Amino acid sequence: MKIFVLVTLGALLLSGCGGGGSDSGVSSGTFAKSIDVFGVNVAGKACVGDDTLLYAARVMAEYLDQDENGVADNALLINTMKNRKACLEMSCPGAGGARPGCQDLFTNETNPGSLPGPNAAFEEILHVVTTQGYSYAYPGVWGEKKGSTVAGFMDKARGGYQGAGQPVANYPAGAWYHYEDPHCDYNCQVSEYIYWGVTSLMGAQAHRCNEIANEWELCSPDLVASRDAGLYSLITTPSYAMPRRLPDGNYAAIPLTIVTE
Repeated sequence: MKIFVLVTLGALLLSGCGGGGSDSGVSSGTFAKSIDVFGVNVAGKACVGDDTLLYAARVMAEYLDQDENGVADNALLINTMKNRKACLEMSCPGAGGARPGCQDLFTNETNPGSLPGPNAAFEEILHVVTTQGYSYAYPGVWGEKKGSTVAGFMDKARGGYQGAGQPVANYPAGAWYHYEDPHCDYNCQVSEYIYWGVTSLMGAQAHRCNEIANEWELCSPDLVASRDAGLYSLITTPSYAMPRRLPDGNYAAIPLTIVTE
């Protein structure tokens, strides 16, 4: 039986479940509660506090409804995400990750009030929007695969590299995107490239230019505009309604209802 619990936004203090241990291994516990955000499922295990789950849902809503008028900004994007059953699943350290096909987010990397870096919620939730949404709504342009428009711009940003992550020292001089994780394949590289571009244009990376330079050099809006004109043009094309403002976690344009299983 489903029990509907309407939680009043702002009446909760933001906190995770804490804990320690590995995020890998056999999943323990089911996803006991969820929130529908414009048809996108944001779910959490029992160990995830309601306040933490609501924070993730608010961030998702802000990415999808930037003007906060209660209507998602891009109808094609939302329909694509709903048809693909796009989902974010929250868990706690040691409690296992997301089910196949869903993006995971752990409580110990969700830090409301912090900027990207300490707060990975911005990145992981944006990956849901781009990887499960834009990539399929506009496959020729935003597809996270070889041959798409954004992938072509990424190849240029990497100095011509088209494979998985490379050691930073191997990237040619002049490359400004040099992701080095060899486990991040080509499609993964595109996803990370989009994240860096979108959040840099938001001004959300300017506080840590030196920290991220080993991976991404264009930490400010001006740098993206001047050195990666192709990516800048895609992100700022009005018809795509790509998020341009960093969420603050205070979205209240529509009620967000926790459903417990």
